[in-house]
Amino acid sequence: MKFLFDIFPVILFFAAFKLYGIYVATTVAIVATVVQIGWVWLKHRKVDNMQWISLALIIVFGGATLLLRDETFIKWKPTVLYWLFAAVLLVSTLAFRKNLIRTMMEKQVSAPDAVWNKLLAAWIGFFAVMGVLNIYVAYGYSTDIWVNFKLFGSIGLMIVFVIGQAILLAPHMKEKETE
Repeated sequence: MKFLFDIFPVILFFAAFKLYGIYVATTVAIVATVVQIGWVWLKHRKVDNMQWISLALIIVFGGATLLLRDETFIKWKPTVLYWLFAAVLLVSTLAFRKNLIRTMMEKQVSAPDAVWNKLLAAWIGFFAVMGVLNIYVAYGYSTDIWVNFKLFGSIGLMIVFVIGQAILLAPHMKEKETE
């Protein structure tokens, strides 16, 4: 359910694009993301930093798309987000000696440093490649194909990548203690 909740704005963007075009879809994505963040805030009284960043990016790039009537900006938004994720992971490990993948998952997984380092490198590489792939599709193909890629291609690749990570981590998963 969390996965569906997280991709909710993308699904609405896709549907609105198919029915009304890129500018309505961009407006829908902005509104859906604002509503999503509002819901998270009301329910948990806390919003993750990455969700705030995603909101800021959709407002900036979506807003530029709408103001300038240029779809290039909304097409850049996923790439900027992917590259920002990769940069945060890279900088946190190089500058602060902190593996953020480990920090997020160490309560559920007990793995050796080598595994955590491989995971970190894999996530950095994945986000970097996804940014390049998004730009390739955005500039190499029609907007219709880019929108299809945004929903099916990028989410599909993310699912495959996460399954691969789960297989790598499976031997290190902590079992819940029974009472």
